[in-house]
Amino acid sequence: MTDTTLEQLEKRATAHRDRPSYGHDALITCDRLVRIFASDGVEVQALQGLDLLVKDGELMALVGASGSGKSTLMNILAGLDVPSAGAARVTGRDLLAMDAKARLRYRREVVGFVWQQTARNLLPYLTAAQNVALPMQLSGGPRGRRRKAERVRELLSMLGVADCRDRRPAQMSGGQQQRTAIAVALANSPAVLLADEPTGELDSATGEQVFAAFRRANEELGTTIVIVTHDQAVAGEVRRTVAIRDGRTSSEVLRRTEIDAQGQESVVAREYAMLDRAGRLQLPADYTAALGMEHRVMLELEQDHIGIWPDTTPEH
Repeated sequence: MTDTTLEQLEKRATAHRDRPSYGHDALITCDRLVRIFASDGVEVQALQGLDLLVKDGELMALVGASGSGKSTLMNILAGLDVPSAGAARVTGRDLLAMDAKARLRYRREVVGFVWQQTARNLLPYLTAAQNVALPMQLSGGPRGRRRKAERVRELLSMLGVADCRDRRPAQMSGGQQQRTAIAVALANSPAVLLADEPTGELDSATGEQVFAAFRRANEELGTTIVIVTHDQAVAGEVRRTVAIRDGRTSSEVLRRTEIDAQGQESVVAREYAMLDRAGRLQLPADYTAALGMEHRVMLELEQDHIGIWPDTTPEH
C-alpha cells in the first residue's frame, strides 16, 4: 500500500470521526427504529428501520395507509410504547432507556397529545377551564392559583374557545372540544405536540378551524407539532409532509413560497423519495410498474446522479 493511499484512508477516517452524529441538531430523532409485535406466535414488524428527523419549531404532517406504522411511531414518540430496536430521542431524551417513572414525567412535561376521539381528550365531568388546569396541577407547575388561571385564560383565548371555559364537553361542539383538547395538551408548555387524526371526526369547515388552532400554537408558542392525518387538505397546509409505507419513511413533500417577477406569491411543492441510513430507497409503485421493474434493477453511477433501469437480462 502506497503512502498516498494510506494518507487518503487516514483523511477519510478522520472525516468520519469528525462528522456530527445523526440527528445531533434535531428535536426528534428516529434512527433505524424497529417495533415488532407478537400475536399468537406470529411476529409483525410495524416499523422496519424507520429514520426521521424533526427540527425544533416545525409544523409537519405524517401520512400513510392504514397499517403503515404511523400510529405506532406516534405512540413511541408519546412515550406510550417502547421500540424493539434502533434509537429514538426527543429533546435529547433516550426513549429506549427510560424507566416507568421517567416515562411518566416525560409524558407530563415534554410531550402533549391530542387523540382523534374527542371523548379521549377531555374529562366529561370537568369544564373546559378545569380540563386545561388539570395537567398543571398534576405536574406541579406553574405555581400559584393566579398563574394557573392566567395560563388557562391565555390558552383558551388563543385557540378561540374562551367562551367555553365554563362548559363541560357535552355542552361543546366537536370542533370546540378538539380546540380545548389542544389547550389541555399545551398546558404544561411541552416541547412537542403530537396529534393522531385530530380532524378525523370533524367536517371540513370545522377541521380547518382545528388546524388553524394548531398553526397558531406553532407560530405564537413555537411548539413543534407533528400531526398524523389522512386529510389531504391538512397535509397540504404544512410545509413538510412525510409519507410512511411498510414501516419506513418513503417520501417527503416540501413546500416553499416563491415570488414571481410581478411580486405574486405562490406555494411550490416538490416531492422527494427518502433515502434511509442503510441506503434503502422506496421507489413509487406507479414508477416501477410503468417500467416493469421487479426483483432486480440495474444501477449506474454518473457524475451527478444515479441511473436506475429495469433488469433486461434474459432468463436462463
